[in-house]
Amino acid sequence: MVRILLPAVLLLIAFWVYSIVDCALLPPTRHRGVNKPVWLLIVILLPVVGGILWFIVGRGRVRPQPEFRAPDDDPAFLGSIGSISDQDERIRRLEAELAALDAEDDDPDAPGGSASDAPGTSQAKPSPDDEGDGQAHGPRGSLG
Repeated sequence: MVRILLPAVLLLIAFWVYSIVDCALLPPTRHRGVNKPVWLLIVILLPVVGGILWFIVGRGRVRPQPEFRAPDDDPAFLGSIGSISDQDERIRRLEAELAALDAEDDDPDAPGGSASDAPGTSQAKPSPDDEGDGQAHGPRGSLG
């Protein structure tokens, strides 16, 4: 009987000392429930039960602090914006679209508001059949 009881008592004393040291050395920000001095009293005054309560209820998990970064310091953001050549190509496309829109605005006499001065487009000449009825025909058919 002594062979079983002595090691069990030594294990309970070791657990009690370990729980006191753990409670005392843990930063106060990781204590849940009550504050640090109260937890120390609970663990000291209730040797085994206090240690069990400490490890189940009182000891909080480490919560990672949110790391605030500016967008130009965030690798995920920098990876999502693409390369410089992709951005240059997109700028060239947008400038070409704006030039085509400006060309449409510069030519108010174009039938139907088509971009007759835009590069790569040819200006269609009206056929004699279109001039005879007095109505303007756009690229999609007759107006009116």
